[in-house]
Amino acid sequence: MAGRKKTKVRKVRVAHELPKRRRMAIEEAMKAHQTEDRPDWDRSSEWGDIRFFRKRIKPGTLRTVPLPLLDVSLGDPWPVPVTVIHGSRPGPCITVLGGIHGDELTGPSACTHLLSNPFTDEGRPLDPKSMAGTLRIVPVLNLPGYRAKSRYFPDGRDLNRQFPGDPGSSTTKRVAHQIWKHLIEDSDGIIDLHSAAKGRDNMPQVRVDLTHSSSYLLAKAFGIELILDSTPPKGSLRRTANAAEIPVITYEGGGADYLGHESVKVAVHGVMNILRSLRMIPGNPHRPRFRIMASGSRWLRAGEGGLLDMFVSAGSVMREGEVLATISDPGTPGMTVDIVAPEDGLIIGAATNPFTAAGMPVGHFLPISKHFSLLEEQIDDDGKFIINGSQEDPVWREEHEISEISLDGEWSGGSVDSEWIGSKITNESKEFEEES
Repeated sequence: MAGRKKTKVRKVRVAHELPKRRRMAIEEAMKAHQTEDRPDWDRSSEWGDIRFFRKRIKPGTLRTVPLPLLDVSLGDPWPVPVTVIHGSRPGPCITVLGGIHGDELTGPSACTHLLSNPFTDEGRPLDPKSMAGTLRIVPVLNLPGYRAKSRYFPDGRDLNRQFPGDPGSSTTKRVAHQIWKHLIEDSDGIIDLHSAAKGRDNMPQVRVDLTHSSSYLLAKAFGIELILDSTPPKGSLRRTANAAEIPVITYEGGGADYLGHESVKVAVHGVMNILRSLRMIPGNPHRPRFRIMASGSRWLRAGEGGLLDMFVSAGSVMREGEVLATISDPGTPGMTVDIVAPEDGLIIGAATNPFTAAGMPVGHFLPISKHFSLLEEQIDDDGKFIINGSQEDPVWREEHEISEISLDGEWSGGSVDSEWIGSKITNESKEFEEES
C-alpha cells in the first residue's frame, strides 16, 4: 500500500447516507439548538474568584486542589489532584478527565502534557493570565484502579456505569456521586479521554450522540476526522451528563496498559482545538480536510481458532481482498487461514492478543468504498491513515471548506464496542465493556 498512486479527488460536501430516521433526528436537534446567551461569558462582565472544594482560586491563577473521592473520617479518602486554571477573563468552564478506567493511560498522559511548563508558563497557550474561562484537568480519576493497574474500582465495579452516583450506596456509586457533585454538574463542557480495553487497540476517534446538538458541536470542534454517532450505555458519564444537558464527548485512542505516542498527541491537539473554538485561548482551531460521520460498522471475525497474526493495526486503510491477518494452529502445522477485508475501508479497532477462537472479533471495520479516494490522499508509507493533529503543522481551514461523509449502518449489538464484550482474550475474569 506504500506505493499507491495518489489521485486528485473531487470535493465532497455532504453525502447523506445516514439512515433517514437518524438523519432527521439530528437535523431536528440542530434546528432546535440555539446558541446559549451567556452574559456571564461577556468580556465586559464581572469576573472574580471561584471556589473548588472549599479552596479559593483567583482570576489569572493556577491551583491544584486534592478532591477526595470518598467522604470518610477513617481510611484512605483517595484524594485525586484537580488542577484548576482560572483565566483572567470571563468564559466557560471546561473539564478534561483522564483515567476513569485505571488501566487506560492515554488520558493521564495527555492531561500531564497539558499541565506541563510548555503549556502553562507565562506567555504559553494555557497561561491563566491570558486565558478566558476556567479549565479543570483531572489526569487520573480512578486513582485506586490506576495504582492497581486495573480498569475497575476495588469493589469490582466500572466507574463509568455508576453515574450520577449515590452517597449511600456501593463504594463506586459513592465515588461517582462525589465526581458528579464537584466536577460534572457545573461544567459547561466535558472532554472524557479513553483508550480501548485490554486486548485491543483503537485508532483516534470521537464518540458522541449526534442528536445532542451541543455535544455534536463539541465533537466537531475537537478537530479530527472520525466521529462515531453512538448512544452511550446506562449509567455512563456521557449518557447521564447529556440527560442533564451537559455537552460531553468521549475520545478513544490506543489501548490499555501502554502509551501510544500518536493517540496522546491527537488528544492534546483535540483539547487545544476545543479551547480555541470556545475562544478561551488565542488562535484558530485546526480543522481536518473532511469528517467521517459513522453510524455503523462491520466486524471481522476469526473463522477458526489458534494464533492470530495481525499484519495491520488500527488506523490501516484496506482495499477489498487485502489480507489483514492469518490464523494458524501449532497443533496443525502448515495450515493457515486468512482474514481479508470484505470491501474498501478503514480498520478503526484491532485485536492485539494473539490467542483467538472461532467467532471472536479480530477487527472493527468501517466500510468507506464510495469515498475511498479521500482516504488515499491521507495515508503514510505503512498504509495508515494520518489523523489530523498527529503531525506538527495542521492546516487551518474554514468550517465551510470541510467535507462531511455520512456513513449508513448500525452498530452490531446496539453499541460501538458490543462485539468486544465477553471476548475472553485475557486471563482476567472480567468481561470487556464499552468505553462510554
